[in-house]
Amino acid sequence: MNKVLYGDNQFFAVNHLSDEKSRAQSIRFKDTKSIMAVLDQAIDLGIGTFMCTTHDQIGEITEIMRKNPARYQDFEIYPCMPYAHKYANAVTELGILGTIKQYVPGNIFSLAAKGGLAVVNKDFNKMMEILIDSELKMFEGIKTPVIFIQNVLVDLVLGLKMYDVFAHFDNYIRRKYNSEPGYITMNMPQLLDALNSIGIENPIICSSINKIGFRMSGGQELYEKYLKEKEFRPIAMQVLAAGAIKPKPAIEYLSQFKKIESVLFGASSKGNIIETKSLIENLISS
Repeated sequence: MNKVLYGDNQFFAVNHLSDEKSRAQSIRFKDTKSIMAVLDQAIDLGIGTFMCTTHDQIGEITEIMRKNPARYQDFEIYPCMPYAHKYANAVTELGILGTIKQYVPGNIFSLAAKGGLAVVNKDFNKMMEILIDSELKMFEGIKTPVIFIQNVLVDLVLGLKMYDVFAHFDNYIRRKYNSEPGYITMNMPQLLDALNSIGIENPIICSSINKIGFRMSGGQELYEKYLKEKEFRPIAMQVLAAGAIKPKPAIEYLSQFKKIESVLFGASSKGNIIETKSLIENLISS
């Protein structure tokens, strides 16, 4: 994985500290053209990987990339699914069956064998495969070496102790997409223990890692212990703690943990992209 991963929160009005900033971002990035302008700027500054949700506008971005292979042929995207807001809004508007009809390929009552059986028998693994395929369709022709489950689902599975879901996801992503599975969580220690318990070794885990313990469920001390002693491939996110920490001390804190492979950050100004990228590359071990 590249050390520097560029995220998409700023494009879709996600700001964990300020509703005002969220509204401003929503206005600025209301269309795909404005998002693409900043993403192109990041690429020109040396960003090689975009870690993003499966928001509908991402499909418009990948379509632009497919039409311009010379410019984007070496660019990688790490999809993160499911995009929970999309399904929540759909359920509100369409109901559960209407949402399934909307997002599951084919008619719910006449799906090809795998899908039909999934609905009739409530086979959640088969249903998961259908939804994965549906979510990832927008990335056809794009390099996706790592594919993530979002924390909204990962942490639900953790709470329900349905660890076989992780095993099936791991196997399906490797077999069908020839990609590495990744997991986003708000409780890295518990997730790593769960994955290890079902035979998933050295997994890619993206979690909050910052010097004030922001969104580090289980406690900062336990995170630090796992980062020093356990075998896994950590990606640090929310390193600025929603703006509570300046970039330099934030990245300096991460530099003590040699296992951290990548740092995920979001920024929309050229200056912030340059500063954060430089700090990550200079302070995080290869």
